[in-house]
Amino acid sequence: MSSRPPEDVPANRAAAFEAERRRLTGLAYRLLGSMSDAEDVMQDAWLRWQNTPLGEIRQPSAFLSTITTRLCLDRLKQARRHREVYVGPWLPEPVLEDPASALLPEETIASDVSFALMLALERLSPLERAAFVLHDVFDMNFAEIATTLGRSEAACRQLAKRAREHIRAERPRFTVNKRESEAVAEAFFAASRTGDAQILGRLLAETATLQTDGGGRATAALNIIHSAAKVARFFIGIARKPRTAPPRWSRRITVNGLPAELTLEADGTRQLKAVEISAGQISNVYIIRNPEKLERLWAAVAEDAPVTAAI
Repeated sequence: MSSRPPEDVPANRAAAFEAERRRLTGLAYRLLGSMSDAEDVMQDAWLRWQNTPLGEIRQPSAFLSTITTRLCLDRLKQARRHREVYVGPWLPEPVLEDPASALLPEETIASDVSFALMLALERLSPLERAAFVLHDVFDMNFAEIATTLGRSEAACRQLAKRAREHIRAERPRFTVNKRESEAVAEAFFAASRTGDAQILGRLLAETATLQTDGGGRATAALNIIHSAAKVARFFIGIARKPRTAPPRWSRRITVNGLPAELTLEADGTRQLKAVEISAGQISNVYIIRNPEKLERLWAAVAEDAPVTAAI
């Protein structure tokens, strides 16, 4: 299919799509958990948009949301099969939170693309996920959702309700003091490097978990680690290895609303470490080492990082 719009398409059609692009990209990311896949969906949505006769489009925003959602549902079927054989824990592709270069609207990042929520969304069926995201995040009414999903309004209400119940059970809400969380995160990043057992014990919540995503392409724990004691032992063990060296480059950033540290490790591995904080303690630690998931983030913030890997 040609990417050129039909000759009868008015010049403002491209502008209308661009006006919706950030919102649609945010929708696709929440449905897929991958910004790379979300941008691929945007390309497909653009082709559908430019080749649909204007007479068939009553509301551009609703039409584009429907196209995007349906394209994402098609991709989710393939993604779920891929994740069934994924090596180790799967984490979403991290999205940078920065007013100058954020890939999603700044005001929505912390509230609805945290790793905790994205992982909760992963445990929903594709239709539950779509109904929840469209209604609870993007305020689409159930009549529009029914048209988009090809289900009745009543069925869509039930899908969203079941999704909401699962998410509430897995992700209780809490208030985070940003200044306090930054201090806790800073102390944890330092202690996790040195293996300071006393500080780690104080910072980690009793039920803390650690998830490391290497995707089979970088060394990582193959199972989720549960409890403060075991998470602490993990970092203490790494710090005590004879050849452990400090990272060659590091940068403090915020991804998906979480304090994070992006590093180039001594062996040349790129790594992202992010923490979720509740009641002044770290409840979840997320480490991403899969290079595919860090490529976009690295390009955005690591211009001054060393180019060559250590030997």
